[in-house]
Parts: sequence; structure tokens; C-alpha cells
Amino acid sequence: MGDISASYIHMVQHLIEKCLIFHMSKDECMEALSKHANIKAVITSTVWNELEKENKEFFESYTQSQSQPANTPDWISERETSQPIQKIISDNQVDSSDSNDM
Repeated sequence: MGDISASYIHMVQHLIEKCLIFHMSKDECMEALSKHANIKAVITSTVWNELEKENKEFFESYTQSQSQPANTPDWISERETSQPIQKIISDNQVDSSDSNDM
């Protein structure tokens, strides 16, 4: 995985953060990013694991909250996950082309 750029990893991290906002599990996040952003599950998993290491207390709390019933439905529509993911990808592509122009 040495040929993956830092900006790509940063984008994956940002997408994972969006998944967290939608209260998605790691598996749901890997599936959503694979389907909507064409990001391999192993990359999402690796970045997720690194985030867990760096933010241990947050993820312990997050995992605990995932196991408790919430007031909101535990499903998220495909449209709700697809739109923010597509926006982040397009924003990242614009940022990358801007930095290449320098």
C-alpha cells in the first residue's frame, strides 16, 4: 500500500468521519465506501483501525452507543449515504486539481 497518497488516505478518513456521523458500524462504512466511492474495504478497514488507535476513548464510547437502542431508526437510506460521499469525492478531486495547478 506504499503507492497510496496522503491525500487519498485523508479523503478516506474524512469519509469514515461522515460514516460516524451517520452512526454506521465499521462494516457498514466499509460497504458504503466500497459501493459509493470505489474504496477497497481493506483500505477503509486499515484507516478505521488507525483512527481507533489514535482515538481510543472516542471509539470505545462510539462502540458502546452502537450497541444501545437509539431513538432513530437503525437504517440509513442509500440516498442519505450516497450524496455526502459523492460530494466529498468531488470536492477532493477539485482540491487535488487545484494543488496540481501550482
